[in-house]
Amino acid sequence: MNITILDDYFDTIRTLQCYSKLNGHNVTIWNDHVQDTDALIDRLKETDVLVLIRERTQIRSEVLERLPRLKLISQRSVYPHIDINACNRLGIIVSSNQHVDSPSYAAAELTWALILAAMRQIPQQMAALKAGKWQIGVGATLRGKTLGIYGYGRIGSTVARYGTAFGMNVLVWARETSLVRARTDGYATASSKKEFFEMCDILSLHMRLVEVTRGIVTAQDLACMKPTALIVNTSRAALIESDALVNALRAGRPGMAAVDVYEHEPMIDTNNPLLTMDNVICTPHIGYVSVDEYELQFSDIFDQIVAYVSGTPIHVVNSTVLGQ
Repeated sequence: MNITILDDYFDTIRTLQCYSKLNGHNVTIWNDHVQDTDALIDRLKETDVLVLIRERTQIRSEVLERLPRLKLISQRSVYPHIDINACNRLGIIVSSNQHVDSPSYAAAELTWALILAAMRQIPQQMAALKAGKWQIGVGATLRGKTLGIYGYGRIGSTVARYGTAFGMNVLVWARETSLVRARTDGYATASSKKEFFEMCDILSLHMRLVEVTRGIVTAQDLACMKPTALIVNTSRAALIESDALVNALRAGRPGMAAVDVYEHEPMIDTNNPLLTMDNVICTPHIGYVSVDEYELQFSDIFDQIVAYVSGTPIHVVNSTVLGQ
């Protein structure tokens, strides 16, 4: 099989132990990112199996319709970047393990790293020290402060446990079924969205981006936050209303932000306002990017390919194609 892997920025995939599952196949790995339709088609024209790294590349009908050899797309987690209707029409199987019982601990840990880094001003203090300055300000500790978890799913509940371990007061806001689960787990829940934004010292977003959650955090919500508060987003940039975060930070509510996700990725515009603010910490969408997480993800992805080759596809999200 001709297998193509896109967007492996650091040429990491071939170094994983699970990569041996592709032995015997012709594998092409691209380390840069392209989204241009013609460029993508040129790269994929001989591809039988396409491997995607999360949502880095959009795979839409205009691409799929010009790839007659493509029979399988193998990836992990959600798939808003794939035109499933086009795959159904063209008979392309999409296999994607949803790992319903396991959170991304890598993403949860990065969330906590960003919280600590922002509250203790670690990047700013390091930059000052390298510039010959000794202590440029006073950070804040976490113990006794209110940690807000917006979206109580697998990652949100994991971050809540981290907060408990650090002696924080955890407050949850989410859809009703998630609020019930949070209360069962012993966490307090806010009586309203407004109260939630007003009370949090640190507010962390943990929701999937679907139509109902797009722009779910509004400028009005952010304006309710304390001037000393920190908002953290390691989920999806579009959960926050467009331009609302930058404007809110300029207005001083909240006082800080730590972000790992951007509306357009890869985000390499050094003039992006978030990169120019002293009260913002930015990382380049590395929440799930760790060797351990990659081993988990790509073991699943490659198992899906092996199963397809053996004639028994697994984790198929568009099962109607199987009848074709």
